[in-house]
Amino acid sequence: MRRLSALALLLALPILRAEDGMWTFDNLPLKQLKEKYAFEPGKDWIDHVRLSTLTLGGCTGSFVSADGLVLTNHHCTRGSLQRLSTKDRDLVKDGFVAATRDQEIKLPGLTYRTLMAMENVTERVAKAVKPGLGEKAAAAARAKELDAIKAELEKASGLTYDVVNLYQGGETWMYGFKTFKDIRLVAAPEIAVAAFGGDYDNFTYPRHDLDFSMVRVYENGKPYHPAHHLTWSTEGLKMGDLTFVVGHPGRTSRLQTFAQMKYDRDFGIPAYLRNADRTRAILEEYGKRDAEHARQVQTLILGVNNGSKANEGSLAGLKDAEAMKRIEDAEKALKAAVAKDPKLTASTGKSWARIEQATQLQKGLLKEARSVGSARSTTLGQALALVRLAEQQELPVEKRLTEYRSEGGLKVLKTRLSGPAMGMMGQGANPELETLLFTRGLEDAARELGPQHPFVVAILGGKKPADVAKAAVEGTKLNDPAVRKALIEGGKKAVTESGDPMIVLARKLEPILLGLRKKQDDVRAILEEHGARIAKARFAVYGKALPPDATGTLRITYGAVATYPANGTLQQPFTTWAGLYDRHFGWGGNEAKDYTDWRLPQRWLDRMGKLDLRTPLNFSHAVDTTGGNSGSPVVNRKGELVGLLFDGNIEGNAGRYYYDEKVNRSVSVDARAILEALVKIYDAPHLAAELTGK
Repeated sequence: MRRLSALALLLALPILRAEDGMWTFDNLPLKQLKEKYAFEPGKDWIDHVRLSTLTLGGCTGSFVSADGLVLTNHHCTRGSLQRLSTKDRDLVKDGFVAATRDQEIKLPGLTYRTLMAMENVTERVAKAVKPGLGEKAAAAARAKELDAIKAELEKASGLTYDVVNLYQGGETWMYGFKTFKDIRLVAAPEIAVAAFGGDYDNFTYPRHDLDFSMVRVYENGKPYHPAHHLTWSTEGLKMGDLTFVVGHPGRTSRLQTFAQMKYDRDFGIPAYLRNADRTRAILEEYGKRDAEHARQVQTLILGVNNGSKANEGSLAGLKDAEAMKRIEDAEKALKAAVAKDPKLTASTGKSWARIEQATQLQKGLLKEARSVGSARSTTLGQALALVRLAEQQELPVEKRLTEYRSEGGLKVLKTRLSGPAMGMMGQGANPELETLLFTRGLEDAARELGPQHPFVVAILGGKKPADVAKAAVEGTKLNDPAVRKALIEGGKKAVTESGDPMIVLARKLEPILLGLRKKQDDVRAILEEHGARIAKARFAVYGKALPPDATGTLRITYGAVATYPANGTLQQPFTTWAGLYDRHFGWGGNEAKDYTDWRLPQRWLDRMGKLDLRTPLNFSHAVDTTGGNSGSPVVNRKGELVGLLFDGNIEGNAGRYYYDEKVNRSVSVDARAILEALVKIYDAPHLAAELTGK
């Protein structure tokens, strides 16, 4: 099959840049690294950084000691800190350091995992799809084969396996994980330091955030001893030094079709932002009741604002006419290459049109997709999951929804559903807040869908939203894990006979949600089938010159500590403790009344003289990352830990769709700052010694 010339390849891929790419561990850019940085990591180096890294479910962490100490961001454990906090003991505000192992606090409901094995099953899955099958039938055949592979691998290894689709379905892998569930808090700074600058400074640079926390993994009641952990660097970084980021970036959409990007620009992201604005308004309404209510929603509002700011940046990128022209040109070049090959034309020639048709169907489903569901009630969401689990388990395996076919998947779901009660964004149950959220969610659904929509009729039954929400939240027993466990073990009979008001609502809603799910699955089947066809055509034309989109799976990216142009100047590669205090005093210090995001805890003022104010605090580096990379270890050529990634710059928020090497930067906490703070601010030389081995 004819491949494009090198020149044509470059012309066809104008958005590919030197440091562009979140690379999978099976396809690292070793040649590019060697040519540009005279460095080629060996197998031992690669295995070491992989096995030292963990996925925390939406964030990343890394083992940094032989006794299972894990380093991640403060904002990755903030939900747990909030759950453990009370009016009289606020771990978010005041921070925490365990002076001894006995003082380490168990964090319930957490699951950390390390990637231990990877297996490419693309060919086996492809053989299960017989020629001539339609889009839905092909999807069903793939799902059935994947269930069989997953069961085989889990039985043979004892690991938990996930299906991983790469290159829009062009490759299918099985990733096997070792799982940890006993996680204990070791150290966390005050939020005023961890999130210094608040929402104003979020996604900006220069930054001055000590955004770290430490937890310890236990196994069988004792500290876990990982086979691999990262060594803390004693040298530190300087401008131009090569860095690597190992982590679990959440989602990028760079290999989507132009039609899919236009859908996101015109419909998907605007709908997300409207929902975020509404959620923020509800939380702020609750927080205005008094100081304690404000404390309860502080981290929730930060989370909503973080998502909004990221999506606003993505939307701005999609509205960049020049960037979108590059993306459209790249797609046209691939289409032209496909058109020149009869086999590719037969398999893929109509795929772009089919995907565009699917986006029109998505548009028609958008209002229902946003409004039909749990109406912002976490407990109703649990009830819906319990009802669906009971219903699905009664069906023959081949007739179940995909996620209910695997015994391993069912086990994970049952464990989650029988765990501690969780409120919004993983916080602990809060009936008062949930009642408000549920009431507003029901009001919004009725307004968006109309009073005659089946969902509105079923959930309200002619009653006022406030009355429905109050009765359901006050009457439910689902906040008790034992009640949920009994429903799981009792199966469909127990769920059918339950008089719990949340379960009663969920039984009414399940047929409506299943109908919507069927429509969404039909659209998803088109997108997956033809996305995979385009991906295979891209392989045929270009090979694997492009990394796959981020999917929450483990990746490695690289680049140098670097400046970039902004605000008419060049941004400094490092910030320091001196900059932290300068920003604090520049805003009026703790006496400031109107702008309080730059206040510092008193002990940071009392101990300012103990710090070396020249110590680097944050740094900017040209690495390609996205949400989910939070907490990722930053390592040097030796594989030593030199930093902790926590954010990106606002100029790079379009990185979900394309990478711009001129301005895309990631922002990390310097390892030197963490060490100095532990010793000089938090009186934790025992932790510093554990990290450095001294």
